[in-house]
Amino acid sequence: MVCDAKNQNIMVVTVCTCYVSSGCNRVPHCADWGKNNLICYGSCNNVAIYQPEVETLQNADTVRGGGGTLYMLTSHTDRVNSTRWIPSPHCTLYPEIELVSCSVDMTAIVWHYKDQTHWEKHAVLSGHQGSVTVSAAVYIGSRSKEFSKESELLVATASSDSTVRLWQRKPFCEDIFAVQTLFFGTGFVLDLSLLMIPATQVPILACGADDHKVHLYVRQGEQFMPVIKLAGHEDWVRGLDMTVDDIGDILLASCAQDHLIRIWRFSQRSLDTVTGPGPVSITNLVPEEDIKMKEKTFSFHSDGEQKYYAVILESVLSGHEGWIYSIHWQRPQCLDEKWLQPMGLLSASMDKTMIIWQPEAEGGMWVEKVRVGEVGGNTLGFYGGLFSPSGESILAHGYHGALHQWILNKTLNSWEPAVTGGGHFASVQDLDWEKVAGRFVLTTSLDQTTRLHAPWVHNGKYRGWYEIARPQIHGYDMQCLTSIKQFMFASSGDEKVIRIFQAPRNFIQNLCNICGLDEINELSQEETSSLPEGASVPALGLSNKAIFDVGYTAAEDNRLIPAQQNEQYPDVYFSPVALKTPPSEEHLLQNTLWPEIHKLYGHGYEVFAMASNPAGTLLASSCKAAKAEHAKILLWDTSMWRTVGCLEGSTLTVTQMAFSPSGQFLLAVSRDRTWSLYKCADSAFSRISFVDKRTTLHSRIIWSCAWSFDEHYFFTASRDKKVLVWCLKDVCERQPPKPADSIEMNDSVTAIDVAKVMLCGDRYLIATGLDQGTISLHTWTDSSSWTFILALETSQGHQLSVKRLKFRPVLGLAGEQQTTKDAKSWLQLASCGADHCLKIHNIYLADL
Repeated sequence: MVCDAKNQNIMVVTVCTCYVSSGCNRVPHCADWGKNNLICYGSCNNVAIYQPEVETLQNADTVRGGGGTLYMLTSHTDRVNSTRWIPSPHCTLYPEIELVSCSVDMTAIVWHYKDQTHWEKHAVLSGHQGSVTVSAAVYIGSRSKEFSKESELLVATASSDSTVRLWQRKPFCEDIFAVQTLFFGTGFVLDLSLLMIPATQVPILACGADDHKVHLYVRQGEQFMPVIKLAGHEDWVRGLDMTVDDIGDILLASCAQDHLIRIWRFSQRSLDTVTGPGPVSITNLVPEEDIKMKEKTFSFHSDGEQKYYAVILESVLSGHEGWIYSIHWQRPQCLDEKWLQPMGLLSASMDKTMIIWQPEAEGGMWVEKVRVGEVGGNTLGFYGGLFSPSGESILAHGYHGALHQWILNKTLNSWEPAVTGGGHFASVQDLDWEKVAGRFVLTTSLDQTTRLHAPWVHNGKYRGWYEIARPQIHGYDMQCLTSIKQFMFASSGDEKVIRIFQAPRNFIQNLCNICGLDEINELSQEETSSLPEGASVPALGLSNKAIFDVGYTAAEDNRLIPAQQNEQYPDVYFSPVALKTPPSEEHLLQNTLWPEIHKLYGHGYEVFAMASNPAGTLLASSCKAAKAEHAKILLWDTSMWRTVGCLEGSTLTVTQMAFSPSGQFLLAVSRDRTWSLYKCADSAFSRISFVDKRTTLHSRIIWSCAWSFDEHYFFTASRDKKVLVWCLKDVCERQPPKPADSIEMNDSVTAIDVAKVMLCGDRYLIATGLDQGTISLHTWTDSSSWTFILALETSQGHQLSVKRLKFRPVLGLAGEQQTTKDAKSWLQLASCGADHCLKIHNIYLADL
């Protein structure tokens, strides 16, 4: 709440996060899809709770999938390795309300759903001496709706310390404590699966290990006892999953780095049949090869009775050409009040494919029914694959951190790519809004990509934000970008070269279709005759080559020459597609590049910061520097693409630059704790004010700077936790300049921006991002100084350092139809951070 005592104006400020974009960590078992129709996945140190809107496709016009990230669970201090829902009791409709996450920080956390807007950290499982890699859990006892309270909870966690630990929570108890440790010598377990043996209260634990075996344990009393080792795989066992079929047998599926899947059947035996006939012949899918395996048996006690189970190898599935990381059974389905286990098995491999396996109706031989994937351009494939609760959608996560989703089209009996979430899989270093009207956001990251995010408007209705293009997929880590014109931006990073990109015609058409814009109006603002259709990257190249007609690309002298199709990945070649919905991950990877129109050379080291003036006629850039001679700012004319200025002043890296709203001033802040102010006179910039190492009031590196929208003040933010306010008029008249005001935060300030509106008549709204991830909102006026409004922490803010903050250049909410009056009540703030996240926050300003 903001109160102006002089005018008696009161304004209430509320913030909600409308968009979270963040990729899945590139490790196996990092995602899971529950009966609650929520996907949990690890993203950097966070656990994301994502809700897909899964719909069965009936025709080509059906809206496909889509959804959004509901929560970001923040407590781990290092990368999340695994997330898994704790399954509700077998053959019940109750949705999952708890999950387990495992992390490199040597802990596992049990999270509990509390209400519609809150998840709580129920327990931290600490005791491992290495990274916790995977978990499995099961409830024992109650099948009622209060199963999480009435049941005993059993959790198993595997770690790189060569142990598997068992944890127990007793009924109606809050504490979870360790009850047993299984040691695997110098080896380690790569996946776990827990299941209740049918008609008993005895859990069975399967451990897939690096000794090529599946180790089975059965709980007797309070301890798990080893009962059998299943041998057969010829490499590390990467994935396991157990289920119970319709006749009460346990089916265990295992997959390994030997490219094979094995299905094991556990059948109950009576005492007189335990020593039954000898070898059992099992037909393998490998042609002309029979596997003969003796039936192995094990026994255990249940309610004072000795039970016997026999294990046979039912089938070996061969179809993948790479390591298989994940294997999952389709979930049981309730039909006519009867639970049935569909015989569907989903495998995901590094050969870039997922396969659904099913037994044939006649003979029961397991065969490949569906194969999806083969994503062109991927250097590696999938780390995991998941069935939706209904089995009519499948999802994979892979090397690029993206979620790939396919939905069953029942009419055509085919699986089609669907809209889904995802994002960067490394630190997001910079962002910028579209120059003119802020209709989309550009981000760049250390994952070597530049991505474009925009609101989806379907039939005039706002449906949420999505990634709709990936203009640049590069070979160097990206550090900075800036929007130059409406459909033009510059990006750079460790490569030292600044690359300029311009949108192709196909992108503008699809942007209009997806965002509900007027295509004729948008294309009329560009020289449509000269716009290429799209772009592609030559084999072993880094430059996006423009494609003006299907099959032709542009040479260096702009001549059209036949395009050379990539022989290894032919589907990478661009082909124009008319989209009405946000693109799938496959389309983003292959078909949304922007042509590169210029390369700018001049910096001797990695480019660190860039900025463009409001008119888009000038581009300023700086690079990493340890000496004054390299700390110069280069100015580029965007009409001729040549240097028109070289500005001196800093002695170390210029960390950020900002043109004033009029474009007459350029502000630069530096790692040497100083700032410099340049003014344009006679088409040339010269330094008119500065602070040096003797006169600066910042004691640490200045990370960020921003102008007030009326150009009266500018702000500098530093690692010394201070934000200083400088009056433009004063700094131009006084040397050394003195700040007009200051505020000290509780942590290093890494990002700052000022809203384009006044609150209560004379207050500036300032957003600051801190090194710990918090985003704070303050108001400031020269008469009554700083007023704290609110702080975005935990799930709304960032868990790691905030890299950039940018208010939308116009008022209102992008993608939503608003009157002029309503638009004045809304601001949008984009933030990005080292936690791999881009977030867009809606800020509502209400007068009371």
